Amino acid sequence: MNEAQARDLICEIGRSMFERRLTFGSSGNISLRIDDGWLMTPTGSSLGRLDPARLSKIDDAGKLIAGDAPTKESFLHLAMYRERPKAGAVVHLHSTHSVAVSCLDHIDHEDVLPPITAYYVMRVGKLPLVPYFAPGDQALGAAVGRVAAKHAAMLLANHGPVVSGSSLNAAVDAIEELEETARLYLLLHGRPTRYLNDEQIADLKRRFPPP
Repeated sequence: MNEAQARDLICEIGRSMFERRLTFGSSGNISLRIDDGWLMTPTGSSLGRLDPARLSKIDDAGKLIAGDAPTKESFLHLAMYRERPKAGAVVHLHSTHSVAVSCLDHIDHEDVLPPITAYYVMRVGKLPLVPYFAPGDQALGAAVGRVAAKHAAMLLANHGPVVSGSSLNAAVDAIEELEETARLYLLLHGRPTRYLNDEQIADLKRRFPPP
């Protein structure tokens, strides 16, 4: 994929997620690794109205070299890439059901959502909760980095999910699966529920090992 195609893909996926109400207003951001750095969505931009020519281009040192100023949460993306050198893309959303789960009391901070479906286990797996930090607090980047060393997906408390993937499509598939599982979890909350058991989870991991 060349840079022009990468720019178009970011805008296409951003518009799709916005139109399906996975993100709102100017919330949410996307980054994609390219040969000489990263493309990121600009600060204050709506994912539904991205301009390929105005996407932020960041070099390997994290410096803006072209386009508009990057998302103010760019440090989250860079923390993920530092700890996950094989990651090809990172997506961060403020999606409704995932944010709702991130606000619940008495959830398991080591693994927020239970294994409701096979596709959640395959695409997300274990989902840790990162403690709350105010928007823009650089300490959040360090916290994300500590978790990213072991996990490709995480949930920021009272904020939303951050997911990396081998490609942008893989990251989007995972974060959408996370959001759907959060929705199912809230629908089932308080009802007797049959989750996948340890044997079923182990079988899935054997059949579909992570890339």
